Parts: sequence; structure tokens; C-alpha cells
Amino acid sequence: MPRSAKNAKPRTKAEQRAETLERILDAAEFLFSKHGLNGVTLRDVAQRVGVHTSLMHYYFVDKRRLFEAVFARRAGITSSRRLDALDRYEREAGESPTVEGALRAFLDTDLDLYIGGGEGWRNFAAFAAQVSNSTEGAAMMDLHFDPVVLKLIGILRKALPECSEADIFWGYDFVTGALMHALGRTGRIDRLSGGICKSDDFDAVKERLAKFMAAGFLAICTKPQKRHASGRKAAR
Repeated sequence: MPRSAKNAKPRTKAEQRAETLERILDAAEFLFSKHGLNGVTLRDVAQRVGVHTSLMHYYFVDKRRLFEAVFARRAGITSSRRLDALDRYEREAGESPTVEGALRAFLDTDLDLYIGGGEGWRNFAAFAAQVSNSTEGAAMMDLHFDPVVLKLIGILRKALPECSEADIFWGYDFVTGALMHALGRTGRIDRLSGGICKSDDFDAVKERLAKFMAAGFLAICTKPQKRHASGRKAAR
């Protein structure tokens, strides 16, 4: 027996329970990312972990509590990181923030987790996409992400002082819709593009999404020039 193994300190019961809990959360995260809340049972999770279903009830009262715990585990991390990034950007930009700068703090900081975080974070990405488009997930999105979203909205208001509240909120809705579609990694763009684009290429998404969405904000927030009845632009 190797010396390191021979001298290894036995794990405490608390450490064993924590390890089992992480395995359960990982398994549930993967299954929820594929099938959503209604397509997964506690038995499914237990089988993936390799434990008896009764053990699941030791950790979670029901499937809904497990669903919420899986979401909260990583949602808090990405929300906190993005709040920090937005705070930092706001300080650095001062009175002259840009739409793209704000969106990069919001979007790129999140995408970096999926690019470098390994399989677990990619499973969470698909899980978050499921949650964002479900009625059962709406309250969880509100709870974990409203503060960071409202922080972004505040910076966008400063960057677009002439833009209406409605246009800023619709613009955000389009941003988050595009992000969640990308996180879902459905593979559709792979088929449509004949393999030129890959839905799991988060680097490609990061390179383009903030710039693309910033242009959209500027387009809907720019006031059209008044026209005469003839249809020609009014003379200045």
C-alpha cells in the first residue's frame, strides 16, 4: 500500500455526507438539464448516483427541493461574479459607460464560467436554459438574478439616456433570450450551418453576442428623424 494512502486521514461522516450531496447535485443537474423538472424522478437521480432512493429523502424532502438546490448551487456564483464585474465596469466607465461595455461585463463574465468551468458548468448552462423557459423556474430566476439584471439596467439607462424604459427592458429581454438559447446547446445551428458553427462553441458566442446585442440596443433606442408628408427627411 502506498505510504500516502496508508497515512491518509479517514474522512469524517460530515465529509462523507458532503461528498454524497455533491454527487447527488451533479447527477440531478445533468438529468434536469436534459429532461427538465417534470422529466426526472428522485429514483432516476438515485440510480445515476448509485444509491438507494430512500437516501434521497434524507437529503431532500421532495424533488422540488432538489431542483431548487441544484439551481442555487451555481446561480449564486454566476450572479455574484456578474455583479462584481458590473460594479467594476461602472467605476471604470464613470459617467461614460457604453452599451457594449455593460453587456460584456454581464455576458462575458457568465460565458467564461461555461468556457473554463468543465462539464458541470456546461450542464448548469443547459439546466439554466430549461429553467428560464419554464413556469416552475420563474421564481428561481427572480430570486437569484433580479439584482444583477437591475444593476445592468441601471448602467444601460446611463449609457442610453434618451432611450425609453420600455426599449431598455425589451432590449434586455432579447439579450437574455439569445443567451439562454445559446446555453441550451440544441445543436440546431450545427445542422443549419453544415458544421461551420457549433452550438457548444461558447468562445464563438462570447466573441459575438455582446457586440451584436449592443447594436440592437442602439437601433431601437435611436430616435427616427421626422419626415414631411412627402416622405422625405425634414431639412435641418
